[in-house]
Amino acid sequence: MNSPKRASVERSATLLHAAARVAKSVATVLDPDDVLQQTVDIICDEFDFYYAGIFLIDETGQWAVLRAGRGEAGAAMIAEGHKLAVGGNSMIGAATGLREARIALDVGAERVHFRNPHLPETRSEMALPLVVGDEAIGALTVQSVEGEAFTQEDITTLQSMADQVAIAIKNSRLHRQNQDLLRQAEHRARLLQVAGEVGKQVTSILDLDELLPRAMDIICDAYGLYYAGVFLIDDTGEWAILHAGHGEAGAAMVAEGHKLKVGGDSMIGAATGLRQARIALDVGQEQVHFKNPHLPHTRSEMALPLVVGEKVLGAVTIQSVEERAFDSDDITTLQTMADHLAVAIHNAQLLQELEEAHLRLLRTKTYEALATATTQAIHWIGNKALPITTAVARMKADLADDHVDVESIREDVELVEQSTRLILEVKENLLGPVREHVPRPALLPDVVQAAAFHTRVPGDRLTINVAPYTPLALADTTQLARALGNLLQNALEANAEQIVVSIEPAFEKGYVCVNVADDGEGIPPEMLDAMWASFITTKGDGHVGLGLPACLHIITQLDGHIIADSEPGQGTTFTITLPAAPDVANTDLNAAPGSILLIDDDDDWAQFVMYTLAAVGKNVTRQEVVNGAADAGFILVDETLVAKPIADVLADLKAAGAADKTIVVASAMKVERTTAYLQAGVKDVVLKPYTSGELAAILAQCP
Repeated sequence: MNSPKRASVERSATLLHAAARVAKSVATVLDPDDVLQQTVDIICDEFDFYYAGIFLIDETGQWAVLRAGRGEAGAAMIAEGHKLAVGGNSMIGAATGLREARIALDVGAERVHFRNPHLPETRSEMALPLVVGDEAIGALTVQSVEGEAFTQEDITTLQSMADQVAIAIKNSRLHRQNQDLLRQAEHRARLLQVAGEVGKQVTSILDLDELLPRAMDIICDAYGLYYAGVFLIDDTGEWAILHAGHGEAGAAMVAEGHKLKVGGDSMIGAATGLRQARIALDVGQEQVHFKNPHLPHTRSEMALPLVVGEKVLGAVTIQSVEERAFDSDDITTLQTMADHLAVAIHNAQLLQELEEAHLRLLRTKTYEALATATTQAIHWIGNKALPITTAVARMKADLADDHVDVESIREDVELVEQSTRLILEVKENLLGPVREHVPRPALLPDVVQAAAFHTRVPGDRLTINVAPYTPLALADTTQLARALGNLLQNALEANAEQIVVSIEPAFEKGYVCVNVADDGEGIPPEMLDAMWASFITTKGDGHVGLGLPACLHIITQLDGHIIADSEPGQGTTFTITLPAAPDVANTDLNAAPGSILLIDDDDDWAQFVMYTLAAVGKNVTRQEVVNGAADAGFILVDETLVAKPIADVLADLKAAGAADKTIVVASAMKVERTTAYLQAGVKDVVLKPYTSGELAAILAQCP
C-alpha cells in the first residue's frame, strides 16, 4: 500500500501535469469565447471535477458575470445571466474582491458559499482569482461532489493554472481588440473609398432634378442602405423639403410634399439647425427621430448636414434596418460623401440660376426687339401706305380728265397692288402670330413635315431624326408650322443642300428640343442679334426681313425659346425649346366606326392612327391613292399627302361618291386651303389629332 505521503506526492504530480496540459491547450486559442469554454471543459476532463465555470468582471467592476460553464448546468446559468457581486457573499465574490483563492471543504458549512439550485450535488468548491498584473479580471470556480476534495497544496498548483488561463483570456481579449481595430480601419477605408466614388459620380451631374434622385440611389447601392433621402432648405429658411428619396417610399413622400422644420424635433431638423451630424442607434429610443410610416423598418438613422462655406443647403438622411448600424467614426467618412454631394448640389443650383438668368436676359432682349419691331412696323406701314394715297389721288385726277391716260392708271394700280401686298405680309407675319391660340399636344415630326410640305422643301434635302421616348410638345400647331416653315425657307434661301431636323427631350426637364441645322451660307456674327428685329435682312431687295421676328414671336408666345448658332460658310443651327405636353389618359374609342380608310403616306401620324384604332379592334386601311372608298365607313385624308396631290385625291373621292364621309386633317390651318377643300365636297376640315381624345372627337362625326 502507498503511504499517505506518497499518495500526496502523486496527487501533486498529477495536478501539475494536468495544469500544464490545460495551460498549453488554452495558450494557443485566440477567440475569447473559445478560451473560456475550452478551459472549463479541459479542467473538468483532466481533473475529473463535477463542475467548472469562469466569471469575468463586467465594465462596471461591480459584478462577476458567468461567461462559461460546464454542461447543461453551465448553459442554463449563462442563459439566465447568472452573476455574483464582486466582494459579495459568495466564493466568487470573495475571490474577486480579495484577489485570493478560496476553498470550501464542505459547502453546507461555508458561510460565503452561494447555494446554486443548478448544482445540487456540489460538496466542495474552490474559487481561484484570475489576475493579470495588478488587474483582477474574474475568477474560476471548480466544484466536486466529494467533501474535502481540495487542499491548500491544490490551491498553489491550480492557481498557477488559473494564472495561465488569465493570461490566455487577456491575450484573446487583446487579439479581439486588435481584430476589431483592424476591422474598423478596413471599414473606414472602404467607406472613404466609396465616398470618393460617390463624389466622383454625383459631381458629374449638373441637372438638379437628375442629380438628387440619382445620388440617393448611388448612396443606397454603394453602402447597402435601406433608405436615403435628401432635403433642401426652402427660400424661407424654415423648412427642409424632401426633394428626392430612394425607392417607392421616397417617391411617395416627395409626392406628398414631405417637409421637416429646420431646427425642429427630427433628425433632419437637428442636423440643419445645428449644422452637425446626428446618429440614432435605436430610433425607438431616440427623442428627435421622426417616426415615418413609409419607412417602418428603420432601426438606425444618420442625418448629415449639406454645407458649402457658411451656407446650409439641407441634409441627407441615411437609414438602416439594423440597430447600431452607425458609430461616431462613421460620421467622419460619411460626412465626406455628404460634402461631395453638397458641392454637386451647389454647382447644379448655380447652373440652374445661370440658365434662369440667361432666359430672363433673352426675354428682355425679346421684349426690346418686339418694341423696336412695333415702332419700325408702324413707320414701315406708313411709308408703304403713302404711295397708295398718292397713286389714288393721281388716278382720281386722271379719271376726271376728259383724256384718260390708261397707261398711267395701270402703273398706279400696280403700285397700289405691290404696297398692299407688302402691308398684308407684315400683318400676316407680325400681327397674325400675336393672336391667342390654345396650345395642344403636338407630334413634332408631323408638324415639321407639314412645314416642309408647304414650304416645298425637296424630300432628298430634308432629314428628320427623332430620339426614342420623346414626348409630345405643347403648341399651337398652325403657328408652330409657320415658324418652322420660316426656318426651312431661310435654309433654302441660304443655298443649303441638306437640312437636318433633330427632335429630342430637352436638357431642361419638362421641355422638348427641336434643332434645325443646315449647311448653307451661314449668318455673319454681327447679325446674330440684329436678325431678330423686324425689317433686318441680309438677303437684299425683295426680302422684308420678317421671318425670324415672326419665329421669335411665335415661340415666345408658346412659352418656349429659340437661339441661333451659325458659322459663315458652314451653316446655321436654330434650337427651339418648347414645353412638353402633360400625359393624358387614353379615350375610349370603341364607339368609332368599325371600318376606316386612311389616305396618307407611311409616316409617324399614320402609324399613330393605325396603332390607336387597331388596339380597340377597328379595321384601318391605309392607302396613298383612292381605292375602295365606297366600302369605307369613314375616310381621313392627310392634307400633306406626298404620293398624290390632295386636289386629285378629293376629286377621286367625289367621283366615288365618298366625299360626304371624308374629313381632311391638317397640322396647320389656312383659310384659303380650307375653303378649297370644302368646295370639293368633303364633310369637314379639322386640325390633325395627336391624342386618342382628339381622334375620338373627329370620328364621332361619323353618322
